[in-house]
Amino acid sequence: MRLDQIIHGISCLETQGDLSCEISAVTSDSRTVIPGALFIAVKGYGRDGHAYIPSAIQKGAAAVLYEEGAAPEGVASVRVADSRVAIALAADNFYGHPSRDLTLVGITGTNGKTTTVTLLYHLFTGLGYNCGLLSTIANYVGEERFETDNTTSDPVTINRLLRRMVDAGCEYCFMEVSSIGVDQDRVTGLRFKAGIFSNLTHDHLDYHKTFAEYLRCKKRFFDCLPKDAFAIVNTDDRNGLVMVQNTVAKVVTYSCRSLADHSARILEQGFEGMLLKIDGQEAWTRLVGEHNAYNVLAIYTTAVCLGADPTETLVAISRLAAAPGRLETLRGPRDLAVVIDYAHTPDALENVLKTLRDVAPERPLICLFGCGGDRDRTKRPEMAEIAEKRADRLVITSDNPRTEDPEAIIAEIRKGLSFSGSAKALVITDRREAIRTAILTAPEHATILLAGKGHETYQVIGTAKLPFDEKEIVTETFKLLS
Repeated sequence: MRLDQIIHGISCLETQGDLSCEISAVTSDSRTVIPGALFIAVKGYGRDGHAYIPSAIQKGAAAVLYEEGAAPEGVASVRVADSRVAIALAADNFYGHPSRDLTLVGITGTNGKTTTVTLLYHLFTGLGYNCGLLSTIANYVGEERFETDNTTSDPVTINRLLRRMVDAGCEYCFMEVSSIGVDQDRVTGLRFKAGIFSNLTHDHLDYHKTFAEYLRCKKRFFDCLPKDAFAIVNTDDRNGLVMVQNTVAKVVTYSCRSLADHSARILEQGFEGMLLKIDGQEAWTRLVGEHNAYNVLAIYTTAVCLGADPTETLVAISRLAAAPGRLETLRGPRDLAVVIDYAHTPDALENVLKTLRDVAPERPLICLFGCGGDRDRTKRPEMAEIAEKRADRLVITSDNPRTEDPEAIIAEIRKGLSFSGSAKALVITDRREAIRTAILTAPEHATILLAGKGHETYQVIGTAKLPFDEKEIVTETFKLLS
């Protein structure tokens, strides 16, 4: 594709060289530059892409799009005011506007994004459609899996995968949309048919700094939805209707506690699942907990908005399993139940602990958790307060410490404990040893929650990503009890 076609619709401040030159690829990563590529210099969260322009040209880039500095010599160049917006629009142009050729559904919110998009992917696949998935756990084109590093990938990756989906005959794509992804324009230029809002609680303040800014980024997603789209919002969250104040999309509400377009309530539940009443019809799901009742209601509402038959949808929902690492239960000797969950925010941890208490109130409840390094520090003592309130015993350990001192993170967590809370808390910095100890010392019939890592099969210590699979550790420890 020619450079002038790729920059169509982008506000250019200055151009130089042959804009009709053929471009072989679009990238903002100088390591992936191939001969004939367009290199876009983006100011990253930690690095400035402008520093890599010489390297990109040396590798054969045919053109450079940039924000500041002198125009690079020897290649076509385009200067813009905002290269983040420019790369999103350029990727959309380069891959032929793939989001317009399928039904793209995005979900945003603090908790429930991964579960909801994964359930939607499997629901619509079960209804007979070829689908794609863009999520924290993995990306899928039909049944083909691609690994992912971020909740919301960069614009080039998103558009490349969307093009593969279209070419593979996918009719739907379900996508997690993070607040950081919105703020960094990773979804700019995409055409969504539906946007879903789950909830808004404490998270990502290390990036956004204030809750108001965090909310603004979430709301921006709905502000940008087109007229023919659906804005599907949870009105039980106090920010639900705030999200759609300025949207031109059709607003559809869902609720488990009040009047809404679609509603649900829990009739009964256990470790095996729960019976819901959704819009007057009873429906069984293998998921448990009030937070999952919201997730199920969100996918039902979305399916109905997109034209699916309500009864057929409820039947298909009854066949669905939870996303990996979301209330995933492993049964062991002495009637132990180890539950692995991704809960890493105060609200998510409280939801999971409340669910486990509701499902089995007579069982001792042990909560093992930590907090990630180089992330929002203010939630650390808050999570300790919640764990103390909801669990009978605590094991405080590491999560992904990254470049922080694990013991310093744990010290900040412990600030949230009362005197009695400290008395029932065991501190073991090594997470593997903490898991083994929690299981081996648990009383019979106990429920042990391993919170924070969920589907992750690694632990980030320093800058190294080390193998760490909690399911393997649990299985190995169970053998010691047999």
